[in-house]
Amino acid sequence: MAPPTIAERRPEVVTRRVAAGRAGWHVSATSADHKEVAKLFLGTSLTFLAVAVLAFVLTRIHLITPDSTIFRPEIFSRISTASMTSITVLFAVPFVLGVLGYIVPLQIGARGVALPRLNQLAYWLYAAGTLVFFVSFLYTVPESGLSPLPPLSDDVYSPQHGIDAWIGGVGLATLGFVCWAINMVATLKNMRAPGMAWRRAPVLAWAARVVSYVVLVTGPAMIAGLTMLAIDRNFGGVFFDAGEDGEPILFAHLSWLYFTGIHTIMVVFALAVISEIVPTFSRKPLFSHSAVTMSLVAVGVLGTLAWMVNLYAAPIAEGFTFFAMLMALALLVPIGLIYAIWTLTMWEGAVSTRAPLTLAIASAVALALGLGGQWITSVVGAGLLLENTVAAQQDTILVIVGFVLAGFAALHYWLPKMTGRTVADGPAKAAAFLIVLSASVYGLMMFFAGLAGQPVDVHRYFEDDGVSTLNLFAAIASVFLLIGIFLELANLVRSYGAGRPVGHDPWRGSTLEWFALSPPPAHNFDAIPDVRSPEPLRDIREAIREREATFVPPEPLPASAPPEVGVPDPGDEAGMSDEAVAVDAPTASPDDIVAGEKADGSDSDSDEEVEPADEAQPEEGRAASDEPHEGADLDTEDSEGPGAGSDPESQQESASQPGEGSDPTDTGESGDGSSVS
Repeated sequence: MAPPTIAERRPEVVTRRVAAGRAGWHVSATSADHKEVAKLFLGTSLTFLAVAVLAFVLTRIHLITPDSTIFRPEIFSRISTASMTSITVLFAVPFVLGVLGYIVPLQIGARGVALPRLNQLAYWLYAAGTLVFFVSFLYTVPESGLSPLPPLSDDVYSPQHGIDAWIGGVGLATLGFVCWAINMVATLKNMRAPGMAWRRAPVLAWAARVVSYVVLVTGPAMIAGLTMLAIDRNFGGVFFDAGEDGEPILFAHLSWLYFTGIHTIMVVFALAVISEIVPTFSRKPLFSHSAVTMSLVAVGVLGTLAWMVNLYAAPIAEGFTFFAMLMALALLVPIGLIYAIWTLTMWEGAVSTRAPLTLAIASAVALALGLGGQWITSVVGAGLLLENTVAAQQDTILVIVGFVLAGFAALHYWLPKMTGRTVADGPAKAAAFLIVLSASVYGLMMFFAGLAGQPVDVHRYFEDDGVSTLNLFAAIASVFLLIGIFLELANLVRSYGAGRPVGHDPWRGSTLEWFALSPPPAHNFDAIPDVRSPEPLRDIREAIREREATFVPPEPLPASAPPEVGVPDPGDEAGMSDEAVAVDAPTASPDDIVAGEKADGSDSDSDEEVEPADEAQPEEGRAASDEPHEGADLDTEDSEGPGAGSDPESQQESASQPGEGSDPTDTGESGDGSSVS
């Protein structure tokens, strides 16, 4: 039997289409990278900022004339509900989570977050909550205002399902916030860079810690209250039914604890962002880093404990009202201290009035106006007089405007890190001026209207009330506020994809996020430096400058003259072979001669060691380090030295030993005096 025939191998060509990369939206929707999740938070929250501002302006246009009939009463209530819920739950908190979720892991030198899938789940719970809330506009829109307080929210007074949509939407979003806070607490505890003790952690990292604990305290309380309210409405519960020994005031406490926590989060975030921007654009370290961080902790604690300032008109014990007043007034100390530190930091500094600093100063002004008004209404007598009037509401609106400006400042400051592109300065400065001016006019008009007795969230007033002119100017101011916010939003959208490209460290910052590439890779850092101060990037720059200043190049070795062609070197006659000497003189090139010399030297029995000298290398290294940073976006007089503008690749090479562990007297010789190649 003949053996089987095996055909010889033949090349086979298989042509298939190269798989296309996934679309950007698909990557963002499925990625657990903290940066992608943070961008989803930011994009969604800014969308609801536009919705909230538009709804707010519609309510002010309705009140532009006495006894207005532009909207029916129920339509006005629905628009007000959409505005207040969007600006607090759907914009403010997720925007803070987006900025902190992107920047803080970079600032602490982490290559990711501790619980990436939980972080991803947090966004999708929030997105589901927004969908549940706004889908209700297709059947029954909630008319609850800021919070559905019982008994007006039970099934007797509100038989429609709009309240249920509000409960489901806010509950899902709040559950997402709690998941985010758990992940951030674990990340801050376990993933800080070597040497980053809490005393060296950036201000924004401290703010993330405070925000996380505020969410962990107030979020579950709100989820519990919403669960009990849903049981009362749909399953015959009696948690808040006064006729069945329930306590309607309990839900008021839980909901105001939650919304006061949101207010505290906005203030802490705004103070932290301004504290990050002011030192960078003043070219000075923060006057007292520890005082600012401890003040943020105090604001987080005292601000949350002051929730009962919103319940002065409720039937609560008098002692609780004075306790809330003391907590609110005590906030004057840490916030005033932070303002003083900003002033001292900018004093005699090389201040550069770029858009981030302009927006930060505008935010500080709006916050001062709003918080000042809230301190007035936190006094029990004034609070009882102005409770449930537009005077009390305008203080909160001014604080929200200050928070929005701080958010714009944060995006101007960190968007170059996220995208590698800057945001235009001109529209930002115009928007900052327009927003602050219009918000101040609106607040002043509403303060006098509140003193005249105009109630809040009421769809009409009468000409005899004497507030017609005040409401007219307030409506005009709200329109200009809308123009300013939309101008800045358009500027951000345009610059996101078409801004001017910059380098990795355009502001010459001092924290570790500027050590990464722009935009950062998935793993954030190739090398994680040791942290030895609250300004690690300044330490790295100083180490580079010190090494360049103290570096002494090695003495060049003497170059031996090449021997004549065909004539052996007298020192190598003993070990040179006939083949090495037999060189065809007419066809030999200089490169061949040098190669022959190296071969002869390696086979020689002599003790002479010949190595090529490279005396141009140190000069080339200095020339390369003296080149200006291509992304330096500030004035040349603000530069800090030749090493300050170097990009993160060169910084990461020296990051593991920033200023220590290197011998500045190294001359290229080993310990026994022999030359090191």
